[in-house]
Amino acid sequence: MAARQLLRAAPGRRGYSGAGAAEFLHRSIVPTMHYQKSLPRLPIPKLEDTITRYLNAQKPLLNADQFRKTEELAHAFEKGIGRELHEQLVAQDNQNKHTSYITGPWFDMYLKAREPILLNFNPFMSFNPDPKSEYNDQLTRATNMTVSAIRFMKTFRAGYLEPEVFHLNPEKSDTEIFKKIIRFVPSSISWFGAYMVNAYPLDMSQYFRLFNSTRIPKLNKDELYTDEKAKHLLVLRNGNFYVFDVIDRDGNMLKPSEIQAHLKYILSDNSPAPAFPLGYLTSENRDTWALLRKNLLDNGNEEALQKVDSAMFCLSLDDFPIKDLVHLSHTMLHGDAANRWYDKSFNLIIAKDGTAGINFEHSWGDGVAVLRFQNEVFKDSTKTPAISPQSQPAAVDSSRAVQKLDFKLNDALKAGITKAKQKFDATIESLSLNMIQFQEGGKELLKQKKVSPDAVAQLAFQMAFLRQYDQTVATYESCSTAAFKHGRTETIRPASVHTKKCSEAFVKGLSKHSTEELQNLIVECSKYHGRLTKEAAMGQGFDRHLFSLRYLALAKGLALPDFYQDQAYARLNHNIISTSTLVSPAVQLGGFGPVVSDGFGVGYQVQDDWIGCNVSSYPARNGKEFLQCIYKSLEDIFNVLKGKKIGS
Repeated sequence: MAARQLLRAAPGRRGYSGAGAAEFLHRSIVPTMHYQKSLPRLPIPKLEDTITRYLNAQKPLLNADQFRKTEELAHAFEKGIGRELHEQLVAQDNQNKHTSYITGPWFDMYLKAREPILLNFNPFMSFNPDPKSEYNDQLTRATNMTVSAIRFMKTFRAGYLEPEVFHLNPEKSDTEIFKKIIRFVPSSISWFGAYMVNAYPLDMSQYFRLFNSTRIPKLNKDELYTDEKAKHLLVLRNGNFYVFDVIDRDGNMLKPSEIQAHLKYILSDNSPAPAFPLGYLTSENRDTWALLRKNLLDNGNEEALQKVDSAMFCLSLDDFPIKDLVHLSHTMLHGDAANRWYDKSFNLIIAKDGTAGINFEHSWGDGVAVLRFQNEVFKDSTKTPAISPQSQPAAVDSSRAVQKLDFKLNDALKAGITKAKQKFDATIESLSLNMIQFQEGGKELLKQKKVSPDAVAQLAFQMAFLRQYDQTVATYESCSTAAFKHGRTETIRPASVHTKKCSEAFVKGLSKHSTEELQNLIVECSKYHGRLTKEAAMGQGFDRHLFSLRYLALAKGLALPDFYQDQAYARLNHNIISTSTLVSPAVQLGGFGPVVSDGFGVGYQVQDDWIGCNVSSYPARNGKEFLQCIYKSLEDIFNVLKGKKIGS
């Protein structure tokens, strides 16, 4: 989810269909996939570099004896079976130049996982409110966002969507003249043209899965399904399922006033909630759900399920307003499973007061694609909304256009739904979500002091955990590798010998250090974190490499090498602090569940003058106290950077 790059939305002209409604967000001078063919390939790091980085990440987590044992195993692996596996991986990669070495193993990791995707995998990102308050009416916002989402889809499929590019020098590369030149450079070498002006095109291979896509539960391994021919939208309200076409026979979008009429019809339908809401099944263990789905298909629900699976996306309309930010997090992260279909590529959720967010299935793609979609939809729906609060819905017969899906349920299915609901309720009952906003400074002050804002946030998490639990534990920060063809993510390991030393000085040894010494410790952490971030973004982390070597060993039926059976390896991959960051003008906050039962899920954003943190946890950990410790750590770090003396 951590797309650190914030990409500029493109200028451009709108296209108009015969119907008169704007069909496209813009028409990019450079075709959408112009750079895709020439993107650089994700590098496989040198094995010796991977082992060095791995040991650096292990050092703060182990005592001297444990580290010695892990070091021996790592060097034996590097000289023996690890070397053989590495050479096989490189050979395999050379035969598959159309993709990246992580693509297959990563899809498998997600699709073979049998635990529920709810909380374990699906994150959320909520939209900022529409700046014009009267546009936050539920029907108005649902119509405008749906229209903008369809425009995005049409713009992308027509090749008019501005390519995703990270501009290091936008004055040179984000210009009309550069775009007019680069469009004539053949796509087999176009990436190099962008690179010459310090612009980095990003992989867009995931984007097609945004629409008409669903994760289908199957025994042992799920499947991703996409049907680009489907023209309908799926709408959930009060646990009921509705579909209607949003694209006509000629491929044009329905008039916004007609979409508004159909959504109004759904919002005013007072059908009771179903006694056995089907949505709960998508929150189940994947094998359990796969068997129940087979039962559904055998019981005469094939056509209805096909409508759900192939729908453009799922629009979930909730019947309650949002009380506060914690309620917002709960609503977008899980909500009421009766009114969600967690398997869809994304659910666009709109509450009674127009508060909107996205919950997305993670196997098909990462935060970069979803964030671009959110940025464009937010910009389009707020700057050029399709309808206003005064707009009248079209005089159409929605009762004919909108189909309510009915599912035939036998006793086994009813029992399955009941059990899924019990499990869902118990899981949600055990989940805590808490948040803070630190208002005493942010990105501006940190950059003034020449330290990395992300490094400071991560240092605060290390310091907080040490203060609360007197430990340094495995920590995960997600980093996008979208600068490479079919890149996904790499792991930054923020817990280092530097953060450990600095945290211990702040938490346990304040009296022994001058303010200047503490400042120097922070700067050391910042430099090292900057290096780790750069390495990860360039495909030079160690996690994905080791993951792929392990995957290869198992695929070849080899005994799992001793290196992977080391307790220290297991502990490093039991990520107690799992973190992800995003900053976007469209997004209010984001979050996800803890990845282990005794962990914290930390969604955070460092803004110009404040820092926000959203923490999820289960009963094994106290998220509220962790946040208090984060606040205290940020306060101490900022005071030290300002040159103030702090007390313990």
